[in-house]
Formats: sequence, structure tokens, C-alpha cells
Amino acid sequence: MKILRLLIAFLAVAQIFTACEDDVITNYALQEISAPTGVTANFAITQDDTGMVTITPVGEGASTFTIDFGVEGETPITINAGESTTYTYAEGEYLVRITATGATGLTSEFNQMIKVSFTAPENLDFETTVSGLTAVVTPSADNATMFDVYFGASDEEEAVTVMAGSAAEFTYEEPGDYRVRVVAKGASVNTIELTKTVTITGAVDPMALPITFDDPTVNYAFGTFNGAAFEVVTNPDLSGANTTESNVGGITNSGAQYEGGAFTLGTPVDFSGANKTITLKFWSDVEVPVLLKFEGGLNGERQNEITKTHSGSGWETLSFDFATEAVKSYIDGSQGVGEPFVPTGQYATMVIFVDGPGTTAGTFYIDDVEQTGGATEPMMAAPTPEAAEADVLSIFSDSYTDPTSVNYFPNWGQSTTYEQVDLAGNAAIKYGNANYQGIDLGDEYDASGYEFVHIDVWSADYASIPFFIIDTSGERPVNLEVTAGEWTSIDIPLSAFTDQEISVTNVFQFKFDVQPDNGGTFYIDNLYFYNQAAAAPENPEAAAPAPTFDAANVLSIFSDSYTDPASVNYYPNWGQSTTYEQVDLGGDAAIKYGNANYQGIDLGGEYDASGYEFVHIDVWSADYASIPFFIIDTSGERSVNLEVTTGEWTSIDIPLSAFTDQGISITNVFQFKFDVQPDNGGTFYIDNVYFHN
Repeated sequence: MKILRLLIAFLAVAQIFTACEDDVITNYALQEISAPTGVTANFAITQDDTGMVTITPVGEGASTFTIDFGVEGETPITINAGESTTYTYAEGEYLVRITATGATGLTSEFNQMIKVSFTAPENLDFETTVSGLTAVVTPSADNATMFDVYFGASDEEEAVTVMAGSAAEFTYEEPGDYRVRVVAKGASVNTIELTKTVTITGAVDPMALPITFDDPTVNYAFGTFNGAAFEVVTNPDLSGANTTESNVGGITNSGAQYEGGAFTLGTPVDFSGANKTITLKFWSDVEVPVLLKFEGGLNGERQNEITKTHSGSGWETLSFDFATEAVKSYIDGSQGVGEPFVPTGQYATMVIFVDGPGTTAGTFYIDDVEQTGGATEPMMAAPTPEAAEADVLSIFSDSYTDPTSVNYFPNWGQSTTYEQVDLAGNAAIKYGNANYQGIDLGDEYDASGYEFVHIDVWSADYASIPFFIIDTSGERPVNLEVTAGEWTSIDIPLSAFTDQEISVTNVFQFKFDVQPDNGGTFYIDNLYFYNQAAAAPENPEAAAPAPTFDAANVLSIFSDSYTDPASVNYYPNWGQSTTYEQVDLGGDAAIKYGNANYQGIDLGGEYDASGYEFVHIDVWSADYASIPFFIIDTSGERSVNLEVTTGEWTSIDIPLSAFTDQGISITNVFQFKFDVQPDNGGTFYIDNVYFHN
């Protein structure tokens, strides 16, 4: 049975009581994770010198509660969830044991020492601790079993009831002086009370990095402008780079340009030393640029800024390296705006723009703004590989299947340490205190059928790491050139090893060797051999499939297989950006529409298509997977999406009911239209456009 420590917390009910803190014996005995949780009990005593105690157990997932009243010779009783029981005690101390049983039969236990006293409370006092707008009152009194605490926030407030040894907490809406009254109660009919004045100061302390939004004494004022709004809220999305249930800053954009806000810092950011990196956690569900700017230089230092792009994937950590990435900010006139700049002074104002020049509206969140000398460990996973599994021999990657025989930490007498770490749900290997390190594949692998070996590397310590392939024919290195503080994806042609006169037909080990630069740390991920996929063609290399329908069942608009109306205009001038070309594909004509936004086909007359069941079209595109296609009749126009397999001809037959079911007739069809907006600029080909049965 696993014993977990419990933090005692009782909710107020009428005349609830408990024992002194030193007398509380509380534990959970959770047999399995599906046993009841949060098991506790509310105790109420009648103030009539009888010693009658009402016990109301509570617990999530509990069906019944068995209560041992702690009286020798007394038989425990069992009650259902939601029920209460009473017991009349003589004066004294008793250990009450409550066993909660869930639907599965698994149990959790809660133990509470209670004290029954018929002597009136005396020697009442209380201590008050203030933090921001929150006051915590800890009362004490002889012979008291419970306390009603009134915080003086309103004339009609209800008491916060706590037990002896516990504290009452309350958060005020605004600073001020408040009269706090505490009433001490026991089993006696007599009570005693005490009132004190408490001063609530609110959040008045100035901000300084790191900014966490969790200190109730700090004034996290964010001066907004141009329509932005700000508030401190509870983290709404415990995921990604920020899984902590804590406060965060919420920035809401209205959709105006150059919305933003500024933090005024009580302790300026000092860029005079080596610590010139600012990291922050940022949440967005759309891709946006985030600009971080420092101004308010104590000695007139130049305003400067960095812009980073957030991918829109939720919580991410953004790192702003003012030693290498900062540029001069706009002031008035050019004054070198955009030129590289390295700040060396102190700045009292930190400004943030979310999509400053754009008009993105929405709410974004920020947390944990801090100054560092640069990241010492990766805060996000390496990029997800794009190679198809059929083209890969994986050694270590969550994206593929790795051999079970691989040993990522063979004992070669190295000083290097090994740890497999989780980065946002993705496994990576951390090698610390490095000198050299091997990977034993557990077998010999013929890598000669592959073109490349891939590896992702992250290190704050190494800019170059010698990497060896070890084959039965020998071992040879290639240096992994690493950008410090970020994941570097490296693809090494296997010819870089074979050109050093070794074979790769019997590869059985890898090795990293940073000697004599010992003691640093590096991370690796996505280690695999692979072949580069053949580049997808940009244009069709063959004609579309030839139609097989009898011409008697076809009304053709464009096809070499049938007779098309002479009146059709395949490129009417509708003000489009689309270009037009009729191309020859192996002796078969097709239409190429390039730089597309929208494009019409004018039939040059009205056609009754109601006697046909389908409209057919062959489409080829390397750019579009879906193209809206419209039939235009005198009764209106309606569209159906052409779902295209990119890089090959897709033959599509659309039931004409897909248009008529949208409320138009097809008895007077006079135009077609393709409309890819707003995904402009791509190319698609069409062939064999016709109605048929």
C-alpha cells in the first residue's frame, strides 16, 4: 500500500471543527491509481455541551465510506457517498479513521485526530500575513476547535471557517484598511472573538526580470497602445513549453497595426556583460512575428530590437540573442534603422509587439521572461524528419522504427554520461561531461544502398563535433558543424566517408570524439541513413488518360478524343492574373493555367446539360491539392472542389446532382470557372473536359 502525504484542507460548514495542528494524523493509502482520491471529511459539533459530532466524508470516486470513530469497543459503520453520520463523544481526543471504497473495490484511507472539549475558548489571538491583495489569518485559542474568520470586505460577507491549527485565506479586490474579526468556538455554548485592523497594500513592488506573473506583491502593469489589452490570467493551456499551472500575461490584439505594450522595469536590464539573451515563453495558435524591443536607456543608449517568428503551435520558448541578432529600432527618420547593433548599456523599458505591422487579432500569452547568457539545453524538440520510412534505416528517432539491438551507451571507458530526455513529447539523447562516446548497433548493417546519414545536434558548448562511422573496414570522421544554442540538422553524404577509403557495407558502430575539448554537453536526435526522394515533377510528363466513352454519350468542351464546340474561349479576359498556354503532351493537347488566381472558360453559347449525369475533367498540378470548380448557368453558379493527387493526372467525374442539389439549373450552362484564391500563383493543367452519361 502506497502512503502519500496529505495537505489538510477543510471547507467551511456550519460549526466545523478539528484538532490542533500537532495532533493531526493524516494519510492516503492509495492501493492503485483508480482508488478514490481527495478523501477528507467535514466535522461539525453542536455547541450544547453534548459532544455530538456530525461527520461528512467526501472523496472523488468513492461509493461508500467506513468510519471508525476511534472509541474502543465501538463497531465501525458504513455509509454511502453523500451521507453523514453522528456520534456523541465524551470529552477527550479520538483518532477517526475513514476508509473510502470505490466501485472497483479499491480503497483510500483518511485519518483525523479530533478533540472534544466542553470548556469555553480563551486566550484568542491571530496572526495576519499580507501578500499583495491576499491576507492569510492564522488564529489560535485554548479549548477552541474551530474559528469563524470575517475579513471585513463587506457588511454581508459569510465567515471563512477553519479548524484549530489551520489558516483562512482571502483575496481583496482593492488595497485599504480592513477590520478582520475572528470568532473562536468549541463544544461549549460560549464563544470568544477578537477584531484587528489589517492594511492591504496590493501589488506595489516594481517589476524586474525574471517576470513570472506569480508574485502577488509585484505590479505587472503592461502599458498598452493602439488598441491592445492586457491582463494577468491563469495559464489556459498546460502544454508544450509551459505545462505549469501558474499565472501568465494575456495580450489581446484588436487587429490594428502596431499594437503592443511596454513593461517598465524597476531594475533595468543590464546588457553590459555577457548575458545578452532574453528568453520568454509565448503562446499563439497562429503563426505570428513577435518583436522584443528595449528602450529607456539610462544613459541615452540606442533603442534596439529583435523579431522572432512563433509557429502557432501553442506554448513555445522564444530566444532573443541581443549579442548577435539585435538591430537598431526606428526612432524618427532613418538613423540607421535596421542596422546590426550590440547593446552594452542598461534599459528600463521592454516593449513587445505581436504582429506589429500586421493586423492579426486574437489573444496571446507570455510567461517566464528572463535574461540569460544563452540557453544551456534545448527547449524544444529537433525538427521532425521528412524522409519516407521506406527510404530510411533508422538508428535513433521517434519518427521511425529503430533496431532493438542498438546500445546508445556502450562501456568504452569514457567519461561521458548518458541520459534519454523528453523534449515536448519527443525523445532525444543527452551526452554530458563528454570526451568520447560510441553507439553500438548490435549488428552489421549494409549502408551502401543509402546516400546520406542524417543527425540533429544541439549544443551550447561545441561548434564542431567529430563524428565517426565505424565499419569492419575501418573508421573515418566527418565534423558535425553545430550552431550553438539551436538544433542543427546535418545531412552527410556517405561519399564523405567512402572517399576516405572505407566501406560502408558492414557498419556496426558510430563514435563522437570531442577530445581534448572535454567536459561539455551535446544532444542528438534523428540519427538515420536515408535516400533522397526523387524530386516531384513540376510539369506532367505524359498525357492524361484517353477517355473511353462513346462520343454519342458525350458533350465535349475540351478533348482531343472528341469534337469540341468551335465557339469555346478557354482564356476569356476576366481581369485575372492567370496565364494560359495550350501544350502538347506526347501528341495530346492540354491546357496549362499558370500564376493562377481565377480563370474562366466561356462556352460561347448556352448548353442544356440536364440530359447528362456527369461532368468529367482531368487535372494535373504540383501546387494544388484542391481546386474549386464552378458550373455557371443562367440560374446561377455553384462550385465543387476538385481533389487532386499532386504530381499526377487525376481523373474526376462529378455527378451533376452535386451542382443541382445546390439549387441551380443546368439547362443553360454557358461558363466554367476555377478559383484558387487566396492561394494564388500556382499552376495546374486540365484536359478532357466534357459532360457524359
